[in-house]
Amino acid sequence: MAIARGYAATDASKPLTPFTFERREPNADDVVISIQYCGVCHSDIHQARNEWGNSHYPMVPGHEIVGTVTAVGSSVTKFKIGDHVGVGCFVDSCVGCAARDLDNEQYLPGLVQTYNDFEADGETPTYGGYSDSIVVKEGYVLSIPDNLPLDAAAPLLCAGITLYSPLRHWNAGPGKKVAILGMGGLGHMGVKLAHAMGADVTVLSQSLSKKEDGLRLGADHYYATSDAETFKALAGTFDLIICTVSAEIDWNAYLNLLKVNGSMVLVGVPEHAVPVHAFSLVPGRRSLAGSMIGSIKETQEMLDFCGEHNIVSEIEKINISEINEAYERVLKSDVRYRFVIDIASLKA
Repeated sequence: MAIARGYAATDASKPLTPFTFERREPNADDVVISIQYCGVCHSDIHQARNEWGNSHYPMVPGHEIVGTVTAVGSSVTKFKIGDHVGVGCFVDSCVGCAARDLDNEQYLPGLVQTYNDFEADGETPTYGGYSDSIVVKEGYVLSIPDNLPLDAAAPLLCAGITLYSPLRHWNAGPGKKVAILGMGGLGHMGVKLAHAMGADVTVLSQSLSKKEDGLRLGADHYYATSDAETFKALAGTFDLIICTVSAEIDWNAYLNLLKVNGSMVLVGVPEHAVPVHAFSLVPGRRSLAGSMIGSIKETQEMLDFCGEHNIVSEIEKINISEINEAYERVLKSDVRYRFVIDIASLKA
């Protein structure tokens, strides 16, 4: 087994600290990746601090992984040494059914998360991208387009696909009015992607402090949700609202901004239940839905789309020793718009 270095959470109440561990020996269908960059997702904080109640320690977070292939197994055909590749939120899924649904892997039994999970044997823990290497099955490795810088491409592996998937599924495009609720790490990717798809894009944010950024990144309109007039002015406006907010907000108020047959899709997950009134849905035949990440097939489609349109995340690069400070800044919304760890800093 190869020795890997990284940072790990060892307890819900303790900061992340340096951690040395073993990566498994590669099998014939595995790709060995030297990690160069890893994005910092808000879900890393939730899991490191056991806020969803399912954490296993020690935990090496990170599922926005990009790097370079350093070795391939004997049966690998898609990748070669030197390729720029990525790894997203899961590294295995159900393969026991002949009718395996390649568009919905994430919703089927057998999903193995990139970290805070166990491999198919049920015993070997998965460790994520806050580390210098990873071994992943070929079918769960993604190709990064050559024109995309690796550091800014890293957040596409979660933030990018999390927004791309519902935008595609609910047919965002020309003639559609799309609202992105929240202008953070997820939301700013939604603005870029919906704009590139040809939709009319509105940002709904707590304040106008990021309006200049929103318009620069592709929004056509920008409104403050702290202003009650916003909800009067925009009633019945949108075909689709993507809610990236993890705080508990009044979903009923936003459902009333939908047109007849409009949909509001949740990608942010509040800690506690949010009440929804039937009359927010019934009179307009509106839908309240959720979306998780995206399949491997869809993630590669997203990366190729981003390559065609030169879309990457707006990032602030950090050394891995700054990860605990970065977590606190994420909680204060003090990042524009995604932290990315320079894994070379592990050697410093």
